[in-house]
Amino acid sequence: MNRLAYLISQYPAISHTFILREIRTLRELGFDISVTSVNSPDRDTEQLTDIEQEEVANTYYIKPDGIIGASKAHFYTIFTQPLNYISGLFFALRLGKFDLKKILYNLFYFVEAVMIGQWMRKNKLSHLHVHFGMEAATVGLITKRTFPITFSFTMHGPRDFYDIYGCYLTQKVLDANFICCITNFANSQLMMLSPPTCWDKLEVSPLGVNPNIFTPNQFRQYPEPFEILCVGRLVPDKGQFILIEAITHLVAKGYKLRLCLVGNGPDRSTLETEVKQRGLTKQIVFAGAVNQDQIIQFYANTDIFVLASFAEGLPVVLMEAMAMEIPCVTTNITGIPELIEHRVNGLLVAPSDIDGLAVAIAELMDKPDFRQQLSIAAGQKVKKDYELQQNTKRLANIFKKRLNM
Repeated sequence: MNRLAYLISQYPAISHTFILREIRTLRELGFDISVTSVNSPDRDTEQLTDIEQEEVANTYYIKPDGIIGASKAHFYTIFTQPLNYISGLFFALRLGKFDLKKILYNLFYFVEAVMIGQWMRKNKLSHLHVHFGMEAATVGLITKRTFPITFSFTMHGPRDFYDIYGCYLTQKVLDANFICCITNFANSQLMMLSPPTCWDKLEVSPLGVNPNIFTPNQFRQYPEPFEILCVGRLVPDKGQFILIEAITHLVAKGYKLRLCLVGNGPDRSTLETEVKQRGLTKQIVFAGAVNQDQIIQFYANTDIFVLASFAEGLPVVLMEAMAMEIPCVTTNITGIPELIEHRVNGLLVAPSDIDGLAVAIAELMDKPDFRQQLSIAAGQKVKKDYELQQNTKRLANIFKKRLNM
């Protein structure tokens, strides 16, 4: 049995369902995956799906373990491996250099790292894999410096690259046994931040979706209203204000459409106020956060999918929409062109280009044959390059090769 520990900042979480899918698919492929999460799930138990509740029951939650759990882990480590404990503590403090705020945060990360290390020792786990290169990966890095384990992480972006020094990305590449990058773009950014001697640690390992779940939509040639879907957290990165502006232009030209925004976040109230002020409450609706067992229906009721993001890694929601043969309009940024080829299986526009976004949406509304052509090509692209089972096998082979399983 191939045994691994997964560390996740928050598990399960609506916006990171792809991690749950990855873990469960790896288990189907014969891996024994034990999960630890820094934070509790992002919803109350009754709001979780059955699968998520099953995951919760088998996950070790660090913060909820509290002071008692932390004290036990630290006292045991001090008494059984004092030199490692001191070495890990000084490493965590040195990472912060002369920044008192970072030093304090790293002290908290060290507390969590010791709890993870003892959890791994108790469960006889020797490798720790982390998703995203930010805080959770910092905890993973400190865990490796404190305990005799190996360490890897999956690099997504773009937030991982916002503060490359504060996230200690170069140090993480130096210390990690290997790194999985979900796009060639992410791979290139880590190459830029690390010496060529480390480049052999980098692996490109795309995410994927299950086309047996996200099955093709029924094509509607002349829908009225024309249904547009956007799925994503309501945060500045996702560019929902740009999308609302583009919809305003189209409505003013007489297009009969409806935009459904699925997701929640800090921008929701401001976005809702903007929509009310523009008099578009009939054309733009807010569905809130939606579980994976409900999201299929939203895809099934839409004609095109639009994501006006300013920053992305490679959104799984685009793969989901494309698997259901829903043509996508999105921005030509970071790893997205690796998934969508302009005018072949979707439309790409420049980020922040309101007019360009409106023109692209209008073209798909005006040209049903072109829209259907893109739809079919989108489904073929996902099946070829972003199928969940296929890409998880690729990840499984990386683990086996790198860890001599």
